[in-house]
Amino acid sequence: MTEKVLSNKKNGMAMMILWIVLYIVALLMTILGAALIWPLFIIGVVWLCIGWIPFLGLKVLKPQEALVLTLFGKYVGTLKDAGFYYVNPFCQAVNPAAKTKLNQSGDVDDGSKKSIAQAQDIKDIVSKKVSLKIMTLNNNRQKINDCLGNPVEIGIAVMWRVTDTAKAVFNVDNYKEYLSLQCDSALRNIVRIYPYDVAENVDTTGDGIADEGSLRGSSEVVASRIRDEIQSKVKDAGLEIIEARITYLAYAPEIAAVMLQRQQASAIIDARKMIVDGAVGMVEMALERLNENGVVELDEERKAAMVSNLLVVLCGNHDAQPVVNSGSLY
Repeated sequence: MTEKVLSNKKNGMAMMILWIVLYIVALLMTILGAALIWPLFIIGVVWLCIGWIPFLGLKVLKPQEALVLTLFGKYVGTLKDAGFYYVNPFCQAVNPAAKTKLNQSGDVDDGSKKSIAQAQDIKDIVSKKVSLKIMTLNNNRQKINDCLGNPVEIGIAVMWRVTDTAKAVFNVDNYKEYLSLQCDSALRNIVRIYPYDVAENVDTTGDGIADEGSLRGSSEVVASRIRDEIQSKVKDAGLEIIEARITYLAYAPEIAAVMLQRQQASAIIDARKMIVDGAVGMVEMALERLNENGVVELDEERKAAMVSNLLVVLCGNHDAQPVVNSGSLY
């Protein structure tokens, strides 16, 4: 299905004036014909009865709106530019997603404002316009296993818009629901490739070489791959995915506490390693300075005792409690 834009129908104002004038003429014919000429009276009455039908062909479009028209089941074209149009009054507007409510900008329905939601539903029954604005879809958070089997909860925000109204209306049953389903599918496909945090021997790029890709550290790359995955799925539906962003990322509640302990243990090990490396360097520097300045001559046994004492002081969790020895070491 190829989109056909009707750009030569912007004559709504002239046609409206014409039909109003004809309606007034029919009214005058009815009044005058009742007293003088019966045929004029009959014509006037007939026109007054069916003269409202041409007014159904008047269509008004605001910026970033479109109207997909069919005539007796056949696609005739799309009105896209803002303006006042006149089309065949028997044409019908088609938009199967008009009453679909998703958690996205433009048609959010959280149930807290029932009167507004009901008014919007009534409006959607009449209006079949397709919005061409950039929309933001916030899909529900999903629980997905990463490449290591750890369950994580992740949510994304997808910015999209309709680029081909004919494909969006006719190629899929409901393009909003179709987009939401494809977002869920693409999210699962990509998240399963990455670990939550950096892990060893994990290939996330498919080149056969282990890398440091992760959901937490490579969010921009992951979001880009999710966007490309969604775009490949919704191309035939006439939709363009502008951007995808990760809005929420965390371990699932059942393992969150354990993973927090794991992260804390890893942080403690890294900190201890840094402390030990620094302490060893300070001990080496102290021994070199003592030897250079000739402050004191230490044999191997005394050097070992000094190294032990310095390491205890530098690597301990608490402040050292000094002990003054007034006698000999032996």
